[in-house]
This record gives sequence, structure tokens and C-alpha cells, in this order.
Amino acid sequence: MRSPTGGHRYDVTALTDDDDHAQLFQAFRAGDERALAEAYARWSSLVYTIAVRSLGDPGEAEDVTQKVFLAAWRGRDGFDASRSPLPAWLVGITRHTVADAHEARSRRRRVEEAVLLDTELSQADESADVADRVLMRDELRRLGPVPQQVMQLAFYDDLTHTQIADNLGLPLGTVKSHIRRSLSRLRTRLEANDDTH
Repeated sequence: MRSPTGGHRYDVTALTDDDDHAQLFQAFRAGDERALAEAYARWSSLVYTIAVRSLGDPGEAEDVTQKVFLAAWRGRDGFDASRSPLPAWLVGITRHTVADAHEARSRRRRVEEAVLLDTELSQADESADVADRVLMRDELRRLGPVPQQVMQLAFYDDLTHTQIADNLGLPLGTVKSHIRRSLSRLRTRLEANDDTH
């Protein structure tokens, strides 16, 4: 039968006969959308069953089924009925599509695990920083008033020895001595604190 444009048009009205696959294959390869609809009606449940058994997720299996028929339709020029029947070709596409779905699932899981690990590490770092700051503040409070001021200006205000001396009106040597003695005391206390844990 010829179409009005002069090309071949296939009669797919008889495609409901399961014994007449050849005409369906020919119409499918030629791009007749009714052949696609008929192929979908006949084999979508097969594709879906393979997908749902492998993936265990009905939603993903439905996506795979749609992708398989879309891929088959787009790649119909590569279909050769002499090499394999249409259902076998569709099963081959299904296996590849299911494998892609498993790989996508694995990638998502790896990304989720990486994000979770990164979040946990970030939270752990923040907790350690907070704990260190609290411990340092407690240890600084044990120092005398002048050494405490010197250390706070050095660590929290990030001032140089000279700036601290100017700020407090102390000789530079006195500031350096306070810092050296205070660091020694802090180190001793922190080491003792670490030993208890």
C-alpha cells in the first residue's frame, strides 16, 4: 500500500495477530507509530517485569520501560529482524537500560555518602574547635590578671608583642615573659588534661 506522499505505508490493522510478527517488525522499522503502539501493547509488560525484578522499585521500572521503548524507537534503523526478533531486541535494550539505572543509583548513593561524610567531618571539626576554645578560655581564666590580659590580646585580638606592650603600657620584655610563662603553664595543664582522657 502506498501513502499519499508516494512512500510505503504498512497495513497494521492486522497486527493483533501474534503469528504475524514480520509485518509488525517491518512497520516498526519503517517508523509507523501504530507499530510502536502495538509493540508497546505486546511487550511493555515483559520489559517492566524484567526491570522491576532487577531494580525492586516499581517507579524506576516504569521509567526504564519508557526509556526502552523510546530508545528502540529512536534506534529502529539499527533493528535487524534477521539477527533477532523484536522482543529479543527489546530485552537487550532493557538489560542495558536496567544496568544504566543500577549505575545511576550507585552514583547517587556515592554522592549522598560523600555529602553525609563531608557534613559529619565538618560538624566534628566544628565541635573540636568549640571544645578547644572552651578549654583554652577556662585555662586562660586560671592565669593572673596581667598574664590573662596579655594572652587574650595575643590570641583573641591577634596583636603582636609590641602592640600588646603599647596597649597595656608594659615593657616589651615583660610581655614576652608573660607569654612564655603562660604558654608553658597552659601546655602543662593541657597535657595533663589530655592524659586524663
